[in-house]
Amino acid sequence: MEFDVHSHRHGLTIMKNDTACTSLWNEIEEIIKSITEEDIIKIHTLSYQHRNKSISSALNVLFKERFILKGWASESYIFNDSKYINRAWRLDFAKENVSLEVGFNHSGTIAWNLMKPVIASELNHVQKAIQTKIGIIISATQELKMAGGFDSAIGTYEQYIDHLNPLRVQLTTPLVIIGLRKPKDFFIKLYRIKDKTLGKVHIKPSKLKLKLHLKNGYHLKK
Repeated sequence: MEFDVHSHRHGLTIMKNDTACTSLWNEIEEIIKSITEEDIIKIHTLSYQHRNKSISSALNVLFKERFILKGWASESYIFNDSKYINRAWRLDFAKENVSLEVGFNHSGTIAWNLMKPVIASELNHVQKAIQTKIGIIISATQELKMAGGFDSAIGTYEQYIDHLNPLRVQLTTPLVIIGLRKPKDFFIKLYRIKDKTLGKVHIKPSKLKLKLHLKNGYHLKK
């Protein structure tokens, strides 16, 4: 996948130049770039098109699979205290100095998604289970939101960036916001079955891929 990047408090400079972070940034870039449109189409078509409308679940599956293969801890709790061992207090992924969130959630969770890497990085009077120094947020750009069939209420890359200045005093940890771009060869066409909205892959005609897509039974954009 192609993506855009926005840096907060020199986060990108640190990830690219700090020897403790450079290899991790290379892994993140490698994982995102390794996800092909064919990967997304296959997983969405086989597992989610009959129950979901967007490609978010397919992307979450691909990210989880590939980050774990690279040795990232999945669903890491920030604190050791049993009172805080729940979904609200965990990171999607963590490895060494870096915490990472995949933010395809409602726009109302943007501030919290931005704060979790800060909490994981700062000292706290509650005993920590993890200690990182920098945070990465992977989000959907507005164009991916539209092309990928995402709910209208999800937080986008552009909205994450808009939150940075008002929260600058609170967001003391360096952050890198990544915005995934839309696919070039397909989009999600929404349709309704009874009272449920679902999303089906529609392939844009391509001289090189047309025959393969037709063979697999995908729909073509008229």
